[in-house]
Parts: sequence; structure tokens; C-alpha cells
Amino acid sequence: MGTFLFHDVVFGPVKSRRLGISLGINLLPIDSKLCNFNCIYCECGWTISEKGVKKQFQPRNTVKQLLEQKLIEMSQKGEKPDVITFAGNGEPTLHPDFAGIIEDTIEVRDKLSPEARIAVLSNATQLHRQKVIDALQKIEDPILKLDSAFPSTLMLLNCPNCYFDEKEIINNFRKFKGNFILQTMFLKGEYKKQIIDNTTEKEVSAWIEIIKKVKPRKVMIYTIARDTPSSNLQKIEIQTLQKIAERVNGLGIETSVSG
Repeated sequence: MGTFLFHDVVFGPVKSRRLGISLGINLLPIDSKLCNFNCIYCECGWTISEKGVKKQFQPRNTVKQLLEQKLIEMSQKGEKPDVITFAGNGEPTLHPDFAGIIEDTIEVRDKLSPEARIAVLSNATQLHRQKVIDALQKIEDPILKLDSAFPSTLMLLNCPNCYFDEKEIINNFRKFKGNFILQTMFLKGEYKKQIIDNTTEKEVSAWIEIIKKVKPRKVMIYTIARDTPSSNLQKIEIQTLQKIAERVNGLGIETSVSG
């Protein structure tokens, strides 16, 4: 099985390793990836350069209508999602009307599936936009990525094609006053003839120090589960992930592990 795209605006529900029964929302193109990262492990494959892809975001009214329709269909079948998750083919907070879509989603959720949480999987690069911060603070699960404490490792893992300053992102985490979830992908391998391993003592110790500073309410630790665009990557053993999780738990922070 190779990398894949999400070909629907509202997709699933699917069983998520970290979130439970998840109904997905893709605000991005349905036939290509649109992201300001080019993560070497992304299940959606490589990000095409901006010159090769049209920035076609899903219209706000379309997202609302399709979400309403899907939740009604699920209700008629006696099904309920645990979470409504913004993910899909890239970075959802790039959508110019992201804040408005979050407002609509809260409205629809409250009406049709009030028990469901709302989650956003984000690379945290748009936290300089106050509207994005405000929108993320209205939902239950803002899940923000940080794969390493070191800029050199981040550049190898995430390959950002935008302005990227890890210190700025870490400072932006503090705006949540602990009410966010930190998500980290751990892996080993080689990329561009450079060895990658963010499970070393040096890597983990520095990452732990950042967790101490930003104090997320939860940390999600995971590793590769599907095919990756870069072929020279390895998943991390569950025992190693659990040892890292124990160090986070020792800080009094809830930690989940997905192997």
C-alpha cells in the first residue's frame, strides 16, 4: 500500500489510533496535497511545489452542508463519532476562512452530535495569526506538532517550505496556557544521506525540556504506521515509545502511545 490522498471533503468515520471513532474533514484540495510542510513520513505523500498545485480550498458553506448531511446519515444508522477531526490533504489552518469553519462546525456539532469532540491536527505554523489561535482555543482538542527540539532535525523531518522558526512556534504554544495537545512522530532512518533518529538521549532530553516549558495537557507519541514518501525510514519499537512516555508521565502530563 502506497501513500494516499483523501478524495472527500468529509470522510469516514474511521477508527483512529489516537482519537477513537473519527469523522474527518478535509479543507484542502481533494486531488492534491496542499501544505507548507513536506514531511518525509506523511501518509499523503510529497507536497508538490506551489507552482504545481492550485490553492483550491473547500468553500465554507460546502463544508458545513456536507458535515450536516454526514452527521444526519450517521444518526439515522445509530452511529455517533467520538471526534470530528480536521486533517486531510495538508495543513487545515492554511484555509483563509478557517476560523469561520470552526464556528460552523461547533454549531453543527452542538445540534447533531453534541457528545463529539472537535480536533484539529496542525503543524502549528499559523499560530502567528490571532484568528487561528482564537479558533483553536474554542475546540476540545487542538493537536499541535513538534517532532524535535533541534532545528536541524526539524528541517530533515518536516522539510518546511515556509518561514519556519521553532522558537517562535514554541513561544506560540504558551498562548494556549497548557490547554493543547502536543503530538510528536518518532522515527529512525536516513534522508538526503543524513541519519535521522529523534529517539536518542540527546533528542529526547531536549524535547522533554520543551514540554516542561509549554506544559501541554496531553502528549501524543506515535510512530510510522503506513507507507511513507521517503523509503528509508523505520518505525520505532513500542517499548522505546513507552519509555519516552514514562518520562512525560513523570511530569504529571497524560501521555498516549501509538505504535
